[in-house]
Amino acid sequence: MTSIPVVDLEQFTKGSQSSKTAFIEELGKAYEEVGFVAVRNHGIRADLIDNLYKEVKTFFALSASQKSAYEIEGLAGQRGYTSFGKEHAKGSDAPDLKEFFQYGQITHSGEYPDNVVVKELPRFNPIFDEAYRAFEISGSHLLRAIALYLQLEKNYFDRHIEQGNSILRVIHYPPIKEEPRSAIRAEQHEDINLITLLVGASADGLEILNKQGNWFPVTSLPDQIVVNVGDMLQRLTNNRLKSTTHRVVNPARELWNTSRFSIPFFLHPKSEMSLACLESCVDAEHPKQYADITAGEYLDERLREIGLKK
Repeated sequence: MTSIPVVDLEQFTKGSQSSKTAFIEELGKAYEEVGFVAVRNHGIRADLIDNLYKEVKTFFALSASQKSAYEIEGLAGQRGYTSFGKEHAKGSDAPDLKEFFQYGQITHSGEYPDNVVVKELPRFNPIFDEAYRAFEISGSHLLRAIALYLQLEKNYFDRHIEQGNSILRVIHYPPIKEEPRSAIRAEQHEDINLITLLVGASADGLEILNKQGNWFPVTSLPDQIVVNVGDMLQRLTNNRLKSTTHRVVNPARELWNTSRFSIPFFLHPKSEMSLACLESCVDAEHPKQYADITAGEYLDERLREIGLKK
């Protein structure tokens, strides 16, 4: 394998019944076999993505003291700024070579922390809110197709993700200024959530691990986003859908002086959603692999494993 499958979301949202059926099968098979797809016609406007990147680059260009004002103790990095070297992959002691900012669900119920307002950038929060909603809509369409592939009702995931705990994370991998301890900007890992939607990064570096144990680079065209299965969906489907291991490698030495920016949207359900393996995914050939757990309990467990929560 040298590339990931490409699917067209408009086949599902605007196509004929035969187009919808073909899309569902194509997406499901890709998630069984690879765990990653590139998605065309995803519904997230190009100008919105451009504006989001402008705000992100301006934020990370602020001074260390300005950024640190938005690092809030006690939130486990789930809102606001997280400084360089705080997060590591599960099972690794080496910190990832990144800093990031997280923006989450807006509710009036008090269930989630408030988002952090960046005072220096008046357009920052409004653009993040608009982008968050666009990612949420695109992700909900994909989850409906996944539900149908799993022979669930089309809206199975809707009630779980409405006002769910999804996170829009913007990541800055700074220039490398000295010989790095590792060739990895972000160690190999799997995502925690149901699915991750990733808009094109500002530089190469993303690699995924195939079934043969080989790493290969993943790039998407400007009109595509990359969407992968997370551990929650793998757990729910008793390993039928594949949460693929991936990493971000350092650039060639001549590009060490450059930054890399990346914007993933981690689509999470509400905390109370059960991740107990679906009965349809358990049989004599595929015995149940996981103990029952809620999404909230699993997220808490994983945040501790990656060093964001004590």
